[in-house]
Amino acid sequence: MPKSTYATFADPDTQSGTGTRPTSPAVVRAVQVLDAIAASPDPLTLADLTRLTGAPKSSLHGMCDTLVQLQLIKRLPGGAMAMGPHVMTWASAFLRQTQITEEFRALWDQSDAFHDATVTLSMLEGDEVVYLACQNGDRPLGVTFRIGMRLPAPYTATGKAMLSTMPDADVQRLFADGLPPPLTRASVASAGGLAEELRQVRAVGYSIDNGQMREGMTCFGAPVFDAQSGRAAGAIAVSYLTSEIDPATGERIGQQVRALADRLSARLGAAATGAR
Repeated sequence: MPKSTYATFADPDTQSGTGTRPTSPAVVRAVQVLDAIAASPDPLTLADLTRLTGAPKSSLHGMCDTLVQLQLIKRLPGGAMAMGPHVMTWASAFLRQTQITEEFRALWDQSDAFHDATVTLSMLEGDEVVYLACQNGDRPLGVTFRIGMRLPAPYTATGKAMLSTMPDADVQRLFADGLPPPLTRASVASAGGLAEELRQVRAVGYSIDNGQMREGMTCFGAPVFDAQSGRAAGAIAVSYLTSEIDPATGERIGQQVRALADRLSARLGAAATGAR
């Protein structure tokens, strides 16, 4: 079996502090168990895991019960353990995020659209958007987007774009306890208001953040799809000063963002827009 990336529990450097000490030993233990099960061609028993990881059997027992409950591993009828289905969610997310970011950058290099504006690529994680790529323009928007930055999905153009691809019932469940604290006075104030905005996004094909994330800034977003499902894999948004946007300009930019998102979707293997 390949050696785990992480030190075993018996590693004296890890225990004594002379090497790199993990900040959360419990997490390291769980990763070691997952590494051991993933590397084995056959399911592993508790005794196998004790031998391979060096962890006390009593400690592993409770941890494996937790991993089973989380569906990270599964316990077979004879008691041996194999990888669980939940790890596929992480694997799929990693592949999707890596591919979508690379394809976005390749598309950006080939495109002459929006090179004078701020363009962002993000994904949905729970009720937040996480920024995967950012091309900040020269306009004084009052905010600089950064990779890894998180913002409440209901108040951003990319968040609205991605939420619009979910069934209404799923959106309602996501915000069953209410919307996040507003970011500006213009932030949508209720779940009903958000639902109405999402209906409009579905009708026109792009979303608008009219100062809901930052006063004086208007953003236009569109969902990006891959070949895996009907829900958005991510979204693109472009940001301008609100003073630059009139109705005709806004409609033109919205359609251009939609076209750019469709081009990225095609690179990811998605069906044509009309087929979704």
